[in-house]
Amino acid sequence: MEAITALFFDLGGVVLSNGWDLVARTRAVEKFELDAKEFQHRHEALVDDLESGKLSLDKYLKLAVFYKERSFTNEDFVQFIYAQSKAMPESIALLLQLRNQNKCLLATLNNESRELNDYRIKEFGLKKYFTMFFNSGNVGLRKPEAAMYELALSVTQKDANECIFIDDREFNLELARERNFNTILFTGADQLKAKLATFGVTL
Repeated sequence: MEAITALFFDLGGVVLSNGWDLVARTRAVEKFELDAKEFQHRHEALVDDLESGKLSLDKYLKLAVFYKERSFTNEDFVQFIYAQSKAMPESIALLLQLRNQNKCLLATLNNESRELNDYRIKEFGLKKYFTMFFNSGNVGLRKPEAAMYELALSVTQKDANECIFIDDREFNLELARERNFNTILFTGADQLKAKLATFGVTL
């Protein structure tokens, strides 16, 4: 087995809470008294473009929420979206240990809008842990597109077999494995630490 030199992390569900998932959208429906069916229909029609950077967050909200007059503002809604993000302390602590060891390149490989990703990087100080950020909203590709994984390898100049991709969704890991990435399905920080050790990444 090749020595591991790079770790690629999903963000939502691994390092931070999910950003703009069904749970967060359900909370938004309740708080802002939206028509749940109509909002979900519009979201599904727009989310691919939102997360691949073809649609700004403001334009998404104009089409998904503010297609008619509302009693709240765009800023109210954006701040609500941002407020759904929470750190996962045990994962953050693990990242700090990995960063302090400085043995592996640490990078993100995640799907979310450019604006939400920028907010989360700044709010949670993620530059302290990660050297590179491969976010769908910035690179114009989304997991599990094969090109997303190819881009990460090309930019970092890594071979797939010296990398581990960590995600909480099996579907996102499948194509990574086809490209010869080592993968870990994340279920918790302790489990991740144990799995990393099986690849020779010990803390």
